[in-house]
Amino acid sequence: MQDDLTGTINGAKDAQDLIELATAEDSVGDLLRRGLDWLTRVVRFDLATVFLLKEGRLVSVAARGPLANAKVRQHSLKLSEFPSLRHALETRRAKAFTEEDHAHGDGDPFDGVLDLPPGHSCMVVPLCAGERCYGVLSLDRAECETYPQPVVDLVEVYGQMLATALQSAEQRVTFERLHRQDHEHAKLLEAQLGGDSEGILETSRSPVMRDLARRARQVAETDTPVLITGETGTGKERLSRAIHRWSSRADQPFVTLNCAAIPAGLLESELFGHVKGAFTGATKDRAGRFQMAHGGTLLLDEVGELPFDLQAKLLRALQEKTFEPVGSDKTVRADVRILAATHVDLQQAIAQKRFREDLYYRLSVFPLRLPPLRERREDLPQLCDFLLEEQSRRTGRRGMRVTPAGLARLETYEWPGNLRELANALERATILTRGNELGPEAFDMPTRGAVAATPSVEPVASVAPAAGEPKLAPVLTLAAVQREHILRVLTLTRGRVYGEGGAAALLGLKPSTLQSRMKKLGIARLEQFVVDEA
Repeated sequence: MQDDLTGTINGAKDAQDLIELATAEDSVGDLLRRGLDWLTRVVRFDLATVFLLKEGRLVSVAARGPLANAKVRQHSLKLSEFPSLRHALETRRAKAFTEEDHAHGDGDPFDGVLDLPPGHSCMVVPLCAGERCYGVLSLDRAECETYPQPVVDLVEVYGQMLATALQSAEQRVTFERLHRQDHEHAKLLEAQLGGDSEGILETSRSPVMRDLARRARQVAETDTPVLITGETGTGKERLSRAIHRWSSRADQPFVTLNCAAIPAGLLESELFGHVKGAFTGATKDRAGRFQMAHGGTLLLDEVGELPFDLQAKLLRALQEKTFEPVGSDKTVRADVRILAATHVDLQQAIAQKRFREDLYYRLSVFPLRLPPLRERREDLPQLCDFLLEEQSRRTGRRGMRVTPAGLARLETYEWPGNLRELANALERATILTRGNELGPEAFDMPTRGAVAATPSVEPVASVAPAAGEPKLAPVLTLAAVQREHILRVLTLTRGRVYGEGGAAALLGLKPSTLQSRMKKLGIARLEQFVVDEA
């Protein structure tokens, strides 16, 4: 007997998915085939048919036995026309029928499909698990002999087992559908956050950027580690996302970890996960970024800020692709492609014993350097169009453009904050401008070589000029000068102290040192600088 699990069924979502699985996919098809094969060991039949319930009908999805044919495999029944079948589902009890029962009850479910002799025996077994009834299993014999009750009871247990397996298959269908939806949502969110980084890289007018994009696309086809360097705000994460999308792992997760934004004591747990009870507050097992990125790409942003004592464990994870979660002695394997990014001079960090040389060589197999914006001014028109379009999803201001005079003004600035500062300037100008054109008056940055105006601070002392000499500017204390400079940087970073592009990174200080100095200088509130970007 050759099994045939074919058919196309339309209907409600859950029933449709399960029936399509049963009639088309190998997993549930194999389940039913093995189940009916096993049934031949405990009960005799000439035809065993699995019907699944959908919108008031019982649809044949599997058939086994000498009497199985194409009509049987395409057969369906209207449940309301067979009270005995409905009763079996309602009571969840198997029942053996004879031709006499059919004559005084529903009639033969296979009338017009099979030419069974009068008095043939039949058994109906409900397939129910939990709160769901999935359908029935029918067993038919051409012989005029009723199935004995012990056999009926045994097959009823089998029906419960088969229904439980169908329940598991249904749950898997639901899980896979939700997983696909989550994956599609994540890809959409990633596209919204990362923008069309590939296009902006490959269509750059800068020869340096075009060569960078060419080399990035070449290395993307491999699993080689890439070290992306460049000043803060040059777009290292954008380049990382582009490499991921160009790679064979594009449909797998892209996970990021900013090593500078997480306290040192929690970084190991963030990287490798932890088990319940590993430390105070670890109330349950938690996967780390390596596990989240399994099969995909992990970006270690600001890797130069990674604590020295954690670098050895990271090196082992990169070399052996295995690690142990915090508090566990179980080795976990993860297939992850590593990208690393930093604005720190790692060679200098190695000389200062702040970064492991062996880890550096493991990460920098293929280094890529992103040039600062001041070295690619020819890209300003294209970058402005790209960033304004990207921001329009958030601001709602579509069709904004920078005029030629506005571009000329932007070209006079040095852009120490690079793309991030340019994006901030464009968003600020968009908010303050009523029309769709951003002219030179929309931008408030100083021209090239000029120093931004500083907030006035009352002088603490003055130097009297000698007779006949011009009056000198008031002299500020060192503390006052530091305070003004920190306030200016905080305004530039919108109050952010930590992480890439934060005030501490721009000032070349540790975040804790900067916070201590701010407190000493009376800079206690950051909220005045923060702009909500939601």
